Amino acid sequence: MKKAGIILGALAMLISLSSCFDKNKPNYQYMPNMYEPVGYETYQKVEFFPQGTEALLPVDGTISRGWMPYEFDNTVEGKELARAQASPLDSLMQEENLAEGKALYDVYCAICHGTKGDGQGWLVKQEKILGVPTYADAGRNITVGSTYHTMYYGLNSMGSYASQMSNEEELWQVAEYVMKLKQDLTK
Repeated sequence: MKKAGIILGALAMLISLSSCFDKNKPNYQYMPNMYEPVGYETYQKVEFFPQGTEALLPVDGTISRGWMPYEFDNTVEGKELARAQASPLDSLMQEENLAEGKALYDVYCAICHGTKGDGQGWLVKQEKILGVPTYADAGRNITVGSTYHTMYYGLNSMGSYASQMSNEEELWQVAEYVMKLKQDLTK
């Protein structure tokens, strides 16, 4: 009987406490940010970043890992200067460079320029894009340096492909493979 009285007393106390609870007004909040998050606008000034959270520019003179600054500007004059540039890749590894260049070309370039470099890629055949030149076009005077420059900066409706390659060596490998395709087309 005594146990039943204790249980009934505890139950009555629990009921009386829960009847004071209002779901719309919770009791004390020890960490209010956990319940009511504070939203911050992008780049706004906040107390812990008084200058704001603006996007910071890299320090002058820094370059991306694996990349050296390209010495030629994205201008017509820069492309003409690049035209005379030779490939810096090791000539003793010519076969390996061409094999890697072919693999990269097949992924990134063949869809437009075609697997043979004749300007008849899948997108051209589907008439999604038009005017892709063949590498055999003598009027274009394509060299390994001008090919690298075009891939680095892009040209006309072709955008830059520098961001798709993991380093500048891959750009040179594709440029050398393009020269091999040009040579195969002019035979």
